[in-house]
Amino acid sequence: MLWTANTIMRKFSSSSAYYQNKLKLALIGQSLFGQEVYTNLRKQGHKVVGVFTVPDKDGKADPLAVVAEKDGTPVFKFPRWRVKGKPIPEVVEAYKAVGAELNVMPFCSQFIPMNVIDFPKHGSIIYHPSILPKHRGASAINWTLIEGDKKAGFSIFWADDGLDTGPILLQKECPVEPNDTVDTLYNRFLFPEGIKAMVEAVQLIADGKAPKIPQSEEGASYEGIQKKSNAKVNMAQPTEVIHNWIRGHDKVPGAWVVIDGKPVTLYSSSMLSGSVPTGQPIEVEGASQPGLIAKSGLILFGTDGKALQVKNLQFEDGKMIPASKYFSSEETASLDLTDDEKKMAEEIRVIWKGILSNVPVIDDTTDFFKSGAASMDVVRLVEELKQKCGGVQLQNEDVYMATTFQSFIQMFVRRLRGEDQEEELVIDYVTKDINNMTVKMPYQCFINGKFEDAEDGKTYNTVNPTDGSVICKVSYASVADVDRAVSAAKEAFDNGPWGKMNPRDRGRLLYRLADLMEEHQEELATIETIDSGAVYTLALKTHVGMSIQTFRYFAGWCDKIQGSTIPINQARPNRNLTFTKKEPLGVCAIVIPWNYPLMMLAWKSAACLAAGNTLVLKPAQVTPLTALKFAELTVKAGIPKGVINIVPGSGGLVGQRMSDHPDIRKLGFTGSTPIGKQIMKSCAVSNLKKVSLELGGKSPLIIFSDCDMDKAVRMGMSSVYFNKGENCIAAGRLFVEESIHDEYIRRVVEEIKKMKIGDPLDRSTDHGPQNHKAHLDKLVEYCEIGVKEGATLVYGGRQVDRPGFFMEPSVFTDVEDHMFIAKEESFGPVMVVSKFKDGDVDGVLSRANNTEFGLASGVFTRDINKAMYVSERLEAGTVFVNTYNKTDVAAPFGGFKQSGFGKDLGEEALHEYLRTKAVTVEY
Repeated sequence: MLWTANTIMRKFSSSSAYYQNKLKLALIGQSLFGQEVYTNLRKQGHKVVGVFTVPDKDGKADPLAVVAEKDGTPVFKFPRWRVKGKPIPEVVEAYKAVGAELNVMPFCSQFIPMNVIDFPKHGSIIYHPSILPKHRGASAINWTLIEGDKKAGFSIFWADDGLDTGPILLQKECPVEPNDTVDTLYNRFLFPEGIKAMVEAVQLIADGKAPKIPQSEEGASYEGIQKKSNAKVNMAQPTEVIHNWIRGHDKVPGAWVVIDGKPVTLYSSSMLSGSVPTGQPIEVEGASQPGLIAKSGLILFGTDGKALQVKNLQFEDGKMIPASKYFSSEETASLDLTDDEKKMAEEIRVIWKGILSNVPVIDDTTDFFKSGAASMDVVRLVEELKQKCGGVQLQNEDVYMATTFQSFIQMFVRRLRGEDQEEELVIDYVTKDINNMTVKMPYQCFINGKFEDAEDGKTYNTVNPTDGSVICKVSYASVADVDRAVSAAKEAFDNGPWGKMNPRDRGRLLYRLADLMEEHQEELATIETIDSGAVYTLALKTHVGMSIQTFRYFAGWCDKIQGSTIPINQARPNRNLTFTKKEPLGVCAIVIPWNYPLMMLAWKSAACLAAGNTLVLKPAQVTPLTALKFAELTVKAGIPKGVINIVPGSGGLVGQRMSDHPDIRKLGFTGSTPIGKQIMKSCAVSNLKKVSLELGGKSPLIIFSDCDMDKAVRMGMSSVYFNKGENCIAAGRLFVEESIHDEYIRRVVEEIKKMKIGDPLDRSTDHGPQNHKAHLDKLVEYCEIGVKEGATLVYGGRQVDRPGFFMEPSVFTDVEDHMFIAKEESFGPVMVVSKFKDGDVDGVLSRANNTEFGLASGVFTRDINKAMYVSERLEAGTVFVNTYNKTDVAAPFGGFKQSGFGKDLGEEALHEYLRTKAVTVEY
């Protein structure tokens, strides 16, 4: 891989671009890719002296032409540059007249003469979507997949008289994921990184630093555009080879097989890594064994016995169906149309006629595709209908599945009437008889209103911390799954009913969701207990109970989100009205921790939804089950599909993709400070998305000698041991005034000895298991470090001798400020106690604030003046006085310093998911 770049200059803002060398450019090409390259080159200060693109099609200009014409850049739309292999003189002269110093060709479908290629001072550079010299030709991305390459990439090269043979300027590469398609590769890497690289290449040329590295002919290959006749699948091959062939031909021209004697085109292939689902056998010509029509799609087998899954099928007449519906009846009863519906049908007939201009008359039997329509015509039909009938939900696939005018009108009217409802939610539960009930737990990704396996079929085990047993396997989402979830959320926001819904109706849905959570609270609490180790009674009251309260609180806010009117100086003799509007951001990502799986989901998603956004949520990898059960309840509540999407998986894969995704406008995260910093960086680099972070803490609790001792002991223990110490605001360090220190410790130890450690489903249990094995090991190591540094371990410090991940409640005294345990958060049941001199209020405040964290804090004293003095000076987002852990859905929650920024809960949380627009009207 070649990397050439002026890296220092690229890191500075556009102000530094002024001092770089700049060029006069001619852009020759088309498409959105060409548009983005054009826009970014101009932002960097280069002058585009001419754009040469294709003529308008059906009255619509190419995207590159649209933006260039808007900017006033000269635009030339030549149908061709050559006739019978010879340049057209007037075309060449028009090109030369703009005086370009470099031709930039981001994507060009026309043949450009060599006297144009070589004319500028610096020649011409071209973008090609492969790692040259491999896959020369127009179908490079397809052949990257067809041949099973492990790496994809692109090249920017100097144009010569060969076909993609010129010297290399720069190249970049990326891994090919097992279920990548042409679209996912293009959208994830080739498009965004290609735009950046084209801009980088132009600057290198301007600075005189661009290399010209001759292409080697070793490993060179050229592949032409595949024809439909050549795209038949050879089933007598290993499964992965078949999968590569199908995904390499996806969309155009489409790989096909013969089923029941008829050619059928296959779309959306993925490898199956888990068990093969059950289904109805079907004969596939040339296959080593019959395929299966399962509820997830068509299952095909290669010669190695492995399996792949195909989601969609298309027949010769152009009709496309979900593969799972192959055996379903195709006929549906005809509808009797009302007068208004008949009028609308005639309006739709006019739209069809505008697209199918070659057809004299559009009658009921007219077939959209047999009449010559192509994929762009499908997009046009869908978009025209969306514009005309804003409330209808229509997808491109709907046209493929209703190809005649009559069947299309029938489908459209059913959709308008609401009769064409989504099929009943199918959930493949894991069930367990536990806690005197049968709990039913979804375990698959929840995307666009459906539970489905991860695209690559991967799963992982989620474990019960009480005994270390596996509860079930959970889908392990991939980057492709995140992309699908974001796409669903974006569609739901842009075109779905959620974005058009009356805020009061939106609130009604959230109230209904809260009611359903309450109806299922015992089941939710049981799932939370076995998946996270929370004591059942606490799970019922806090984990689930506060989640219900949170949704009810924010449901009430839906119709109370308001802007304001602002008096401004009038533009006399006219008058002005200025007002602000609060608007949702769009697609939001939420990444939650494992200590309060359902409650953290509620804290963030309730505000997000109340503000009118859609969301993609990643639960903690070790505690996904209540989030997936929550997803089931959202469907029952009537939340439209795509509004809420749940993708379990790893932070490094799923969370990172969320941070990087260009269509996500906000990311809310609760977790560690180091990960929060990485997320903030990724969000800034990707698209400067809004971020709110609730991060680590080392919350100080100051106990003065004039406190209510009984209450200070009880609350002090709660501040540390609540939820097994797995608590964001846990008191990470207690400062106890010297005169009461020894008595305080004695009483704490007495109370610890009364605590019952055991099965969290036992109603009498006080202290359950830590969340997972790695965390338990970390806590044991934390206590060992404390002992080595000289702190006094008064109680605990060890793993409990029983199955599961149980840690003894622990107490350290004689903790000095420089020690590891005085500075670092344990996130477990470890009380860290330091004494301070009697009466030294300012001294203990200085020590309490001597930390980079500032999430919470507390003080116990009967002196209200002292309490107010201390609370004003503690540097934390929350200060508790003579209490602890008292959070409420109406009170904002969030930290200072490296504990993050932004608020959950309360009215302030809404502002994290809204943007303010100012509007000024002159009248």
